[in-house]
Amino acid sequence: MTITELLPPAVEPVTLAEVKAHLRLETTEEDTLLAGLIRTARLHLESQTGLCLISRLLRLYLDDWPEGRVIQIARGPVQTIEIVTVYDALGTPVEIDTAGYVLDGAARPARLVLPERRATGRALNGIEIDFTAGFGESGADVPDTLKRALTLHVATMFELRGVLSLDDQPGAVPQGYERLIAPHCQRRL
Repeated sequence: MTITELLPPAVEPVTLAEVKAHLRLETTEEDTLLAGLIRTARLHLESQTGLCLISRLLRLYLDDWPEGRVIQIARGPVQTIEIVTVYDALGTPVEIDTAGYVLDGAARPARLVLPERRATGRALNGIEIDFTAGFGESGADVPDTLKRALTLHVATMFELRGVLSLDDQPGAVPQGYERLIAPHCQRRL
């Protein structure tokens, strides 16, 4: 199972103004660096939690249908299923009718049951499920604890700006970061 991002989020969960207020910066000299650090902090947090903070279009690739009827989607929260495509033996994409699908998008992982499961002719990535995942369209929809973790993480990386380049970030996570994101992390055995 592979998930790729088809469209990046339109905005970041925390704004440049929010980060600058936290850092008590009034100049614009560091704006480009701060914007990069915000993006890096978001990507790190999303990889740690399996969440999409801001809504965006993603694609799940499956080699074949799972044994049971339930398809698990590891990134969430899933808002909608957009398109389900199955490739036949000739490699031709066939769109599956998703009317009547059942989605538990808030579950971790999200769960999807489709009314139709057409056989795939490809050995690899024969099934594509396009879906929208995220808390909402703006930072106002993101839980406050996650926004706080992002802001603290950006501040820590900003402190290291002379030591590590943007490409080498995240160089450190702040004290308390793990506690802030812990309720949103999936625990695995």
